[in-house]
Amino acid sequence: MNSAPASNVASSTAASSAAPAVVESDLQIAGDILAVQHLLQPAREHPATVAEFVGLARSIAEDRASWEHLVQYDATTRWYHRLRTGPGYEVWLLSWVPGQGSGLHDHGASSGVLTVLDGELTEHTPRGRLTHRAGAQRVFAPGYAHEVVNDALEGAVSLHVYFPGLTEMPMHSCSPAHQEHVPA
Repeated sequence: MNSAPASNVASSTAASSAAPAVVESDLQIAGDILAVQHLLQPAREHPATVAEFVGLARSIAEDRASWEHLVQYDATTRWYHRLRTGPGYEVWLLSWVPGQGSGLHDHGASSGVLTVLDGELTEHTPRGRLTHRAGAQRVFAPGYAHEVVNDALEGAVSLHVYFPGLTEMPMHSCSPAHQEHVPA
């Protein structure tokens, strides 16, 4: 039996009923799953969930010997190499010299995980600009439009996991990195 004094119970009830109810999202309650290392699942041979694709990207990123010797830098165009394929996904390795960018695009019906392996990349979206340094990961859903640019003075390398495999990359006409403000 609870032996708490009645006055304590009454005051906590009065305080809780006076405050407005706050509804928290799952993310507010649990936190960012990508930032909670112990919740990440180890990479499976054939990932099936977003968390498993993130785990796959992290395991490849940590195994530098599997990709570092493949990286090339090309001043005329972005260099890319398909590193791996599996049932329903593919993994790409890209390099970026200073100033190179993707142009504003989306990934059609594919979701993805972008992982910066070396250097720094800037992601421009209609909502703003984010800087991603080595080790940073970004998960995106189908139709997510962004432009990725190497705004730094050093080369950069990134890993891209697409699920399902990338079949289209529609380009958009206006880059958020170079939007002009037109008076209304």
